Amino acid sequence: MKQSIITAFLGRTQDRFSEYQEPTSLVERLDLVVKIPGVDGVEIVYPYETEEAASTKQLFEERGLNFAAVNANIKKETQWVPGALSRSDANLRKGAIAIIKKAKDYAKAVGAPLVTCCPLSDGYDNLFQVDYPKAWRNMVESIAEAADYMPEMPLFIEYKINETRVHAQLDTCAKTILFLKEIGNRATGVTIDFGHALLAKENPAQVIALCEETQTDYYLHTNDNDFNFDWDLISGSRNFLHTVEFLFYAKEYGYDKYFTADASPRIFDMIGFFTEHAEMNLALWNLVNKLDRKKYRRLMAEEKHMDLMRLVRKEIYRL
Repeated sequence: MKQSIITAFLGRTQDRFSEYQEPTSLVERLDLVVKIPGVDGVEIVYPYETEEAASTKQLFEERGLNFAAVNANIKKETQWVPGALSRSDANLRKGAIAIIKKAKDYAKAVGAPLVTCCPLSDGYDNLFQVDYPKAWRNMVESIAEAADYMPEMPLFIEYKINETRVHAQLDTCAKTILFLKEIGNRATGVTIDFGHALLAKENPAQVIALCEETQTDYYLHTNDNDFNFDWDLISGSRNFLHTVEFLFYAKEYGYDKYFTADASPRIFDMIGFFTEHAEMNLALWNLVNKLDRKKYRRLMAEEKHMDLMRLVRKEIYRL
C-alpha cells in the first residue's frame, strides 16, 4: 500500500473562524513527511506550494520521497473565485486552462505520474444564476483542451457536491464520468475523495466499482467525515465498515496508485495525526488482504446475506 500526503495540509490552514498550525516552507513540509511511518509520497499543489522543478525534484530525491500527483489549483486567485472553467469570459477560462497545462509541464519535469484538479469554484449559489448548458459546455471544452495538451500526462478531475459554491458543477462520480465520456480523452480519470463521496450520499466502494465498470481511470484520496461536512478526519475514524469495503474493492481491482491523505489535522498534533491516519489505512489494508475475497463475492452472487453479515461480524469487526 503506497501512501502520500497533500502538501497543503502540512502547514497553516484556515476556515471562516480561525487559523490552524504554523506556516511552513516546502522544505519543512517535506521534512515532516519523512517523519511519518508508512508514507513516502507527496501530492504537491501547483503553483502555490512548489518551487522550481529541478530543485524540488532534488529535495524529493534527497529525502527518498516520491511524487504521487501534482494538484493544479484553479480556485485560489480572486478572478476565479466565482468560477474558472465554466465562466462566460473566455480569457478567464484560458487562464485556468493555462494553470492545468503548466501543472502538466511541471509534473513531467519532476517525474510525477499524474495531474489532479478539483474545480471547486465552478458552480452556483442561486437559482437562475448561471446558464446550465453553457456552463457545462464551457467546462467540457476547457478540460478537453487541457487533457489534449501533453496527453501522456493523465489528468484526473476531483468532484465534490458543494464548497466553495452551494452547488458544484461536478458534484457526483456518475456526473464526472459522464463529463469525461463527453470529452472522450482516455488520458483522463476521476479523483475519488472518500469524504466527497460520503457528502454526495454515495457509497465509496460502489464508486470505485462504477469507475471500473465504465473503464474510467481513478485516483484515491483517503479521509473520513460525518456525512454532513468535509471534516477530513482520520481514515476509518467515523465510517469503519465503509472504509474496509472501499479498500476491499481497491484491492480487488488491483489499484496501484497512491492512497493520498486529503485529511486535515487542524487542532491536532500534525505528526501524530498523519501517523494514525497512515497506520489505520495500513491496518485495514492488511485486514482486507486476509479476507477470502472470492468467498465474499461468491456469497454476494448467491445472495446469502446473513452468511455475509456473519463474516463481517467475525472477520472484520472480530466480534
